[in-house]
Amino acid sequence: MGEQTQVKFPQEVIDEYASLGVDLPALFSAGHLGNRMGVHIVEASAERIVGTMPVEGNTQPYGLLHGGASAVLAETLGSIGSMLHGGVTKIAVGIDLNCTHHRGVRSGLVTGVATPVHRGRSTATYEIVITDEQDKRVCTARLTCLLRDVSPKDADNVPGASAPGTTG
Repeated sequence: MGEQTQVKFPQEVIDEYASLGVDLPALFSAGHLGNRMGVHIVEASAERIVGTMPVEGNTQPYGLLHGGASAVLAETLGSIGSMLHGGVTKIAVGIDLNCTHHRGVRSGLVTGVATPVHRGRSTATYEIVITDEQDKRVCTARLTCLLRDVSPKDADNVPGASAPGTTG
């Protein structure tokens, strides 16, 4: 569950990260939490990030999709967009997440689509729309990330990455 396969990245992004020896699918995956929740990244660029998540296994006691699960999907997609916008010298750190839940979902897959609202030098904000299999809006979220410089300590946590001025 949550295996990252067939992620679509723009070729120039693949080339940029490959030249640094960075495993792009690992870097922009759903991470440990997203993997446990079955988040699957389908498409990723700074302009649009698409991911899916199963409802099964991510429900609250009433059998509905847990609001926190929607928040995980939203923050994952918005963070990937922010990281792609920031480029290889920046780390995206979420500083504000807001989710409005519109309707409950009991089964199937939900799909999130993140698009930029603001892409600056130090912050990036994405709107994330999560829909059910009938294309009905389940949740609308907004994520703002701080874009900060990569430090040597960060490079220890990114497969194949090194901070500017270091080798790795």
